[in-house]
Amino acid sequence: MTGPIHIDPDTVRRAKLREFLIARRAQITPEEVGLAPGARRRTPGLRREEVAVLAGVGSSWYQWLEQGRDITVSSHVLDAIGRVLKLNEAETRHLYALAGLNPPPMGVMCPAHAGQPVDEALVRLVDAWLPNPGHIVDCYWNMVVANRTAQLALHMTEPGVNCLHQYFLDEIYRESVENWAELAPTVVASFRSEMTANPGDGGFQEVVETLLEQSPEFAALWERHDVAHHGVNIKSLSSRVGALQFESVLLSVPNRADLRIVLHNPRAGTDTAAKLERLLAEDDRRNGLRLVAG
Repeated sequence: MTGPIHIDPDTVRRAKLREFLIARRAQITPEEVGLAPGARRRTPGLRREEVAVLAGVGSSWYQWLEQGRDITVSSHVLDAIGRVLKLNEAETRHLYALAGLNPPPMGVMCPAHAGQPVDEALVRLVDAWLPNPGHIVDCYWNMVVANRTAQLALHMTEPGVNCLHQYFLDEIYRESVENWAELAPTVVASFRSEMTANPGDGGFQEVVETLLEQSPEFAALWERHDVAHHGVNIKSLSSRVGALQFESVLLSVPNRADLRIVLHNPRAGTDTAAKLERLLAEDDRRNGLRLVAG
């Protein structure tokens, strides 16, 4: 019995690079990049030499790259090729990976998406998470959508409220988070990580400046320059139905890099799930009484 056939991963990667470049080159017309259509072409799209000239690299070097040869590639050259081939962010990151380089940090592109509505499928997703809390924030951590339990248990009643501001400046929220001091350093470090990935985006700085002026606790933590990626946070909250314990997870939305989905799941071994059902039932009764009174 023969064993599995070993294929050199670099050989596979360079073959995929060749296929990707040829496919993308075929999708760009000369007119799109300011070239005259010229004589009848045997293949659609740009010629190799045209890509090389427009990207500012040698024709032979670009031919070797597209042939999948083992040559040295720089991020500067890949960016130039990406601009000629009109690659979007995901495609540019794909090009980097196929060329054997670390992809650039993924920008959240808040200004590019500012004011765009949230897809109804995402709204239905957080609503379907009931009776557990779920909400959506933008890249600056402004709350965009919150399901009913998030509004009741996490005090997320006002769309547009900044969650980092709420964490440090909303006294009611602070008092409800029983492990507030334990989580605060991680919360600040996570925001710094997202801000660092988006240099020059003034929206992040506005959030920070407000907190530096109004919250000594935030200012002290910001001075530490800690950086952390989002993980699973354990959150303990007090509520009118008793203590609630959650595992909080933040998820990215691939086609909306400016959005984050935050889902809270009751911790195993606690009665949090039953208390959330009670919280919603009590709210239903109150709403029913308001309707009758009205």
